Amino acid sequence: MPTPALPCPCGLPAAYPECCGRFHSGDRQAPTAELLMRSRFSAFAVGDTAYLLRSWHSSTRPAALDLDPGQRWERLEILATERGGMFETEGSVEFRAHYREGRHTGSLHEHSAFARETGAWVYVGPLSPVDFD
Repeated sequence: MPTPALPCPCGLPAAYPECCGRFHSGDRQAPTAELLMRSRFSAFAVGDTAYLLRSWHSSTRPAALDLDPGQRWERLEILATERGGMFETEGSVEFRAHYREGRHTGSLHEHSAFARETGAWVYVGPLSPVDFD
């Protein structure tokens, strides 16, 4: 887990406990699709598979999730958002997530769909083919 003094892995300037950590712990729910996307990136960065599964839409959620321990998610760029606000029920976020695997660096580019399920924002899946650079 990140130390409290360090900025959150999602790229916002707040420390992890006050930023994505509050969503991971279950204390709060992400109020927008973009904040859910950021919290999911942070969950990949810190290895929180329970949060990733909880924040995945029931119709597309895998039964289990095994993260690659050699892969480090290092930086997130939000490229675009559409809808997904506090008073909406659907939205999308286009992002590029940068990672490192050993000496190799790369990125994942995805345009993702989000929806509310039982009042909470959840990840539905990619709107277009996922692109690894």
